[in-house]
Amino acid sequence: MNILKITMRRILTALLIGTAVYSQAQNKTEKLVDYVNPIIGTQRMGHTYPGATVPFGMVQLSPETDTASYEKDGHYNPDVYKYCAGYQYDDKTIVGFSHTHFSGTGHSDLGDFLIMPTVGQLKLNPGTADKPGSGYRSSFSHQNEVSAANYYKVKLDDNNIIAELTATARVGFHQYTFPKSDQSHIVLDLMAGIYNYPDKNVWTYLKVVNDSTVVGYRQTNGWARTRTLYFAMAFSKPFYQHGYKKYDKREVYGGFWGKFNQTKNFPEIAGRQIRSYFDFKTEEGEKIKIKFAISPVSMDGALNNMRTEAPGWDFDKVKNDGQQLWEKELHKIEIAGSKETKQNFYTSMYHTMINPTLYMDADGQYKGLDQNVHKADGFTNYTTFSLWDTYRALHPLFNIIEPKRNADMIQSMLAHFDQSPEHMLPVWSNSGNENWCMSGYHSVAVIADAVIKGNVNFDADKALDACVTTARHRDYEGIGEYMDKGFIPDEKSGVSVSSTLEYAFDDWAIAQLAKKLNRNDIYEEFIKRSENYKNVYDPAIGFMRPKLANGAFRTKFDPLSTINEGFIEGNSWNYTLFAPQDPESLIKLMGGDKRFVRYLDSLFTMNLPDKYFAETEDITRDGIIGNYVHGNEPSHHVAYLYNWTDKPWKTQERVRMILPMMYKPTPDGLGGNDDTGQMSAWYIFTSLGFYPVAPGSDQYSTGSPVVDHAVINLDNGKKFTINVKNQSAKNVYVQKMVLNGKPLDKLFISHDEIMNGGEVTFYMSSKHK
Repeated sequence: MNILKITMRRILTALLIGTAVYSQAQNKTEKLVDYVNPIIGTQRMGHTYPGATVPFGMVQLSPETDTASYEKDGHYNPDVYKYCAGYQYDDKTIVGFSHTHFSGTGHSDLGDFLIMPTVGQLKLNPGTADKPGSGYRSSFSHQNEVSAANYYKVKLDDNNIIAELTATARVGFHQYTFPKSDQSHIVLDLMAGIYNYPDKNVWTYLKVVNDSTVVGYRQTNGWARTRTLYFAMAFSKPFYQHGYKKYDKREVYGGFWGKFNQTKNFPEIAGRQIRSYFDFKTEEGEKIKIKFAISPVSMDGALNNMRTEAPGWDFDKVKNDGQQLWEKELHKIEIAGSKETKQNFYTSMYHTMINPTLYMDADGQYKGLDQNVHKADGFTNYTTFSLWDTYRALHPLFNIIEPKRNADMIQSMLAHFDQSPEHMLPVWSNSGNENWCMSGYHSVAVIADAVIKGNVNFDADKALDACVTTARHRDYEGIGEYMDKGFIPDEKSGVSVSSTLEYAFDDWAIAQLAKKLNRNDIYEEFIKRSENYKNVYDPAIGFMRPKLANGAFRTKFDPLSTINEGFIEGNSWNYTLFAPQDPESLIKLMGGDKRFVRYLDSLFTMNLPDKYFAETEDITRDGIIGNYVHGNEPSHHVAYLYNWTDKPWKTQERVRMILPMMYKPTPDGLGGNDDTGQMSAWYIFTSLGFYPVAPGSDQYSTGSPVVDHAVINLDNGKKFTINVKNQSAKNVYVQKMVLNGKPLDKLFISHDEIMNGGEVTFYMSSKHK
């Protein structure tokens, strides 16, 4: 009997151990892509898109839901702002599927090469949202829509066509399931674009190579003023006829091409405004597939990209291969938490890994700012640098989980500098173009942050020289006056105060870089410049304030207003707190600990009347808590400033308040533009329990983690584990932290402490210390 009991006990123990091992194995191989929901942020202010892309891919294949023009009656059309990503969740129609998009921006371009499948009478205009049947657009329902990592599917109701999209890095892969019809069409619209206007197309060209292959290019003048994108398009089934329609204004002179009928079955077409079509006869349920490759260099480059990345016609393989790339990236941080937390977290991870984007052909060639073709030697070339946003948290995140990519991104910035006619590092660049959007010269913060953290595969001294040259460019946005006076005069710039504050931070970053490289003369120059933020602080009212060239503060001033008060996309209440490089001195400047805490508290609790942001696009009620604007980047460090006061528990309280208010797993789940991943990077850091308040420092300020547990799988093979004890919605306060078995008696974690591996444990409570 005892033997039987012992045997049964052993069997039961073995089963329990087996179950535990199986459970651990299941957790280890959990499909994280299942938590990614690209629909998050597609409604209202997020400006994300739901279509298919691979990590940092050059192709972003996604639906367009309207055709709003940038221009209306000769002026800017405010309605176009909703379509920065081409897609708005509330819309009822789809115009087509184009191959390039920005993710989460507050201004836009792109939307290249729109494709739309149709049946019945051929229509070459997009129609209107209220009458989709008047053109090639179609109504659709979210009930028949699937959006996942590297996969998008929707039923086009008016044509009874199932559209499916996936992608490789440089190739968009379409699969359209048609009904039976003798009039099935694929429309290729070379006129369509995001932030479009009648003269945006400089020139377009299309050549039919054979009955299943087409190549061409489009040159546009918009946010990027000299942008040319080439393409190669291959069909899985030959088309039996094709044609074009030109919508150009009457040409003064067009040569002698009138000798041909170029509208139907002609091998090429060129002009500014062209739409083309390709005709098929289809059986019920027949699939027509399209591979559409792009290149910044040439049509041959596009063809080679297609042959290299998508040689066959297996749609599911391309989809699955891309999802495996996402799976690999998402597993760089493995968390435990609720389903909602995982959806927010892994969709944020997804959004942080869309931009910057690859910008070179499979053979390494790309077109630079000098309009010449270059070859990336020893690095991957990237573009889409929204640096006013991303220097804050996105690039610091990459220094932890994407160090090689981030170093390559900096090499791309240095190549930009070498090719720049203005001899400047990128400010906001895309597709071999600088568009000068927003203020500051924040490339320098990205470079300094990488060097300080030891993530260098480039010449750091050469990088410092590029930073200094950029920061001394006297004729760029008030830098000359800033250097001479220590501030930008109100008369010289409508954003004089915010630019002064941002330059001061960037100068501090340059100083840290110079100190690291033992360049003391540069350090002394720029550490002095980094204190210029003090020059626009008015102690009489307790706010940063526009200052006149004579040194007097502007008389008429409203610190709550976001319009014409000397700041870009923000008010003085928020921007007064922008000295992340020097919180101690800022607190002293503002009257000390007690007054500073009261100021911070007021920011989060006061009511900001609608009139103060009624005229803004980027700041709406969606992203505001009190007067704190989380939906726009300049305030992203603010909640962590309590850590420099005697009430650090308020940082913990504030971040746990912000997280559920500003991030939800719903279409309207982002409280502001995701801004190429910055909003999402804030979520990732904050949910893990720490944040890079001042990029260029090796310190991360601690907060209050929302995850139950997390493991950061580092490229060096080590793991940094985050344990959270007593986690709950009420237990937002940190009672103590233990790092590698020893009490952590400071409110900071260093970069080396993370990269060396180990573990930190947060002990949570419902009461603060």
